[in-house]
Amino acid sequence: MTVPAVPDRTDDGYQSPILTRPGAVDTPGPGPDAGVPFHYGDPFGEQRTATTSVVVVDRSHRDVLTIGGGERLSWLEGFVSQHVSELEDRSGGETLILDANGRVEHHVVLSDVDGTLVMDTEPGRGAALLAFLTRMVFWADATPEAADLVVVTLAGTGLPGALTAPDGTMVELPVGDYASVPLPGGGIARRMPWPLAGSVDLLVPRAGLTGWFDAAVRAGARPAGSWAFEALRAVETDPLRARLGVDTDEKTIPHEIPTWIGEVAQRGAVHLDKGCYRGQETVSRVHNLGKSPRVLVRLHLDGSGGDQSLSPGAEVLAGGRTVGRVGTVVQHHEYGPVALALLKRSVPSDTVLEVDGVSAAIDPDSVPHDSGPQAGREAIRRLRGQA
Repeated sequence: MTVPAVPDRTDDGYQSPILTRPGAVDTPGPGPDAGVPFHYGDPFGEQRTATTSVVVVDRSHRDVLTIGGGERLSWLEGFVSQHVSELEDRSGGETLILDANGRVEHHVVLSDVDGTLVMDTEPGRGAALLAFLTRMVFWADATPEAADLVVVTLAGTGLPGALTAPDGTMVELPVGDYASVPLPGGGIARRMPWPLAGSVDLLVPRAGLTGWFDAAVRAGARPAGSWAFEALRAVETDPLRARLGVDTDEKTIPHEIPTWIGEVAQRGAVHLDKGCYRGQETVSRVHNLGKSPRVLVRLHLDGSGGDQSLSPGAEVLAGGRTVGRVGTVVQHHEYGPVALALLKRSVPSDTVLEVDGVSAAIDPDSVPHDSGPQAGREAIRRLRGQA
């Protein structure tokens, strides 16, 4: 079977047409957000606007796929971490695809609208995801394909209730986590539960990117770059939301990112009562018998020593010993330089840390609370007469 091609927007020199707008600055250097605006000359102002009003962010570098066919949901149910077989029309969620050892390979956002499942993932990961899905089809009535759709995101505390489409049609924007509606001219609008109090993703035909971006501006949204969006995700989102391939590495298992654990109603990507998918044994074992070796936390960095010069993957040290890795690094308009990091769970929250010579402190508010004893361990204790 021939696998349809997905553009690799991280390596092919992708340049969004929005970069031609006045003030738009490309992301410096290579990286997952190259090719879309980093900011428009006032990154801190863009962040502040989101906390009081609304911004529009060009995220057209994300990879988008669709799955058609009457068995698309029941087929997908067999190998993803979230219950998706009973998704209602015009609803969605998030899910993971794991390897045989329970390590995270893909993180996907889903919307099932009018007989088609629309999914988007991180830039550069669509081709591998599509190849995997295509191999899994066998004889099911499911047709995964690359989609010529791009993502534009409205984020902020003042999201509009409606938007006038480029063709003049008034579109009521969806309300409720992952609620999705079709858009005139193709594509969908999907409500997301983060950052801030929520956002709306517009997944629109590539040819309509500038038209929809301008429609958002006409509705009162200020253009903002990936810098602002990442700062909102890293600081203004509670609990923390990870970005696959930035805040994770090849060893990451789902429980290291607490917000990935939970059903759709809990805004999670891993349903703990779902079985029979690749990697599920690791999820069950960690949930019932132990804790993940690492956990995602927020770090406050010493701004006098450096900040965004740090790169994802840099080692986090405590007393000269490696205790984790840095992921997202960004300057926030209020808190200064911050980072997300996967740290060994055993590291106390008051530990003095260092990253490439930069002092760092754990934000105690970002440390996940202990949910209590695991059911499996309590059962073992009872069997041993230790209860």
